[in-house]
Amino acid sequence: MSEPAATVEELFDEASGHVALGELTEAITLYRRCVELQPDFFDGWHALGMALLRSGEIKEAIGAGLMATTLQPNDLLAWTALSQMYVANKQIAEAEDAKGKARILSLGGKVVK
Repeated sequence: MSEPAATVEELFDEASGHVALGELTEAITLYRRCVELQPDFFDGWHALGMALLRSGEIKEAIGAGLMATTLQPNDLLAWTALSQMYVANKQIAEAEDAKGKARILSLGGKVVK
């Protein structure tokens, strides 16, 4: 009898464990699997973006960060992370725009009504 397939939550938890151990390659593989299985999984896209950023895969990190902000446009951490990704890619105008959206949210406003 084969083992049941891991749930998205189980994969996410396993990936997060790899991040804690500094095993970014393993974490990225599992986070990618999470968003393949559940394309609207905000936490998966956000975590994937952060892991990619830490591993130096900046352009791909920005793509994941944009997916996270698309899925949850009023999430402060998603915009803050996207700003960091743009800074790492020397896209200063885009970084300032994302930072501005994070600032609006930090003051209790909304980016998307």
